[in-house]
Amino acid sequence: MRDFLPADKARRERVLAVIRERYRMHGFDEIETPVMEEHARLHAGIGGDNEKLAYNVLKRGLDGDAVRAAADDQAQLTDLGLRYDLTVPLARFYASHRGELPTVFRSVQIAPVWRAERPQKGRYRQFMQCDIDIMGDASARAESELIVATLDTLDALGLEGGSVRINDRRVLDWMLDSFGFAPGERPGVLITIDKLDKVGPTGVAAELRERGATASAVDAFEAFLTRPMMLEYHPFGERQIRKLLPEGAPDDAVTHLVGIGEAVAAARSATAGSDDAALADIPLVFDPFLVRGMGYYTGTIFELAHPSVDYSLGGGGRYDGMIGRFLGQDVPAVGFSIGFERIVDLVDATRDDAESAVVLVHDRDVPERELLAHKASLVADGSRVRLEHRTKNLKALLERAAADGYTAFATVSAGVAPGSLELKPLA
Repeated sequence: MRDFLPADKARRERVLAVIRERYRMHGFDEIETPVMEEHARLHAGIGGDNEKLAYNVLKRGLDGDAVRAAADDQAQLTDLGLRYDLTVPLARFYASHRGELPTVFRSVQIAPVWRAERPQKGRYRQFMQCDIDIMGDASARAESELIVATLDTLDALGLEGGSVRINDRRVLDWMLDSFGFAPGERPGVLITIDKLDKVGPTGVAAELRERGATASAVDAFEAFLTRPMMLEYHPFGERQIRKLLPEGAPDDAVTHLVGIGEAVAAARSATAGSDDAALADIPLVFDPFLVRGMGYYTGTIFELAHPSVDYSLGGGGRYDGMIGRFLGQDVPAVGFSIGFERIVDLVDATRDDAESAVVLVHDRDVPERELLAHKASLVADGSRVRLEHRTKNLKALLERAAADGYTAFATVSAGVAPGSLELKPLA
């Protein structure tokens, strides 16, 4: 958990403002949920490994005897916990307020979450998530809207060239079934497959054998991974998808993925000023071995990539079964989360919208009424203003002001009329 100095905080807020505005322009409405949820909801088996990282809140009023008696049962000790993501709270929110929401609800949540991570570079125990979700739409349009809005937001932040790796859990499950993996061993198999980019086909096959996975299934999987393939380019579409899968892939899942590609292509071509979606460079890459670890995904899954880094900048997927756990009736839902802590470090600070920010350096003999009049005059003209006593080391004072985002300064003497100060740039 971190402190942020004024310059860092200001930069984060500028990036968040861009994200909020772009999502608003795409028709998403911002909501807010409490930082805590019920323990039972956070540990309902839908949060994957994140449930193990949840911060739980001890019940109020327990004495020593009660704590000792319940020491082996976490659920008896705690009734609340800090949220570890924004999806579980959203599902509860939707179930609670469905009657007040439109049939298809597009939400934005931008808020901190907490996980008991082991502290290390890039992993924080408190961090910001930026989620957009669509509930009530089972069609490919929902995924397409999320992808288009996310890529547009990335562009608005100056991170053009982003792309989305995409897969479908139904395709992944079918593929494992076709190779012969038993249902009970699939969670462990998926954990290993998720390492394919790091250890390669041989490494994945070796680890699966070490895990004791079905030998014939591992052999079939390894043969598929190492099969000879022609080096040819196919844009995202049915041909590319089927070429990367075994024969007989489920038509419904493939059709859904193709529909997403067509819709994204149409949106991108319209943005580029073209009427021909076929000419658009579709920023989608089908990855049949994209896993994503959250256990609640039921269909499409995706991750946000950018050529400047070798890690994902966000991800999401379809979780049609989650809301039903709270509502008693299944509702289609899909979401996309931007990794804010990763993105904020990539945004070029020089792209921040320039604002007039003035430091007024004054002697101690300048009356307070004159200082406040100068300040009020500049603020009324749209400037950010800070008052500073003149120090012996004026250079150090101005350097600190520049580091805090101020762009100009003026020296103030007694008796000078408001509006007549000479502003000099801070370079």
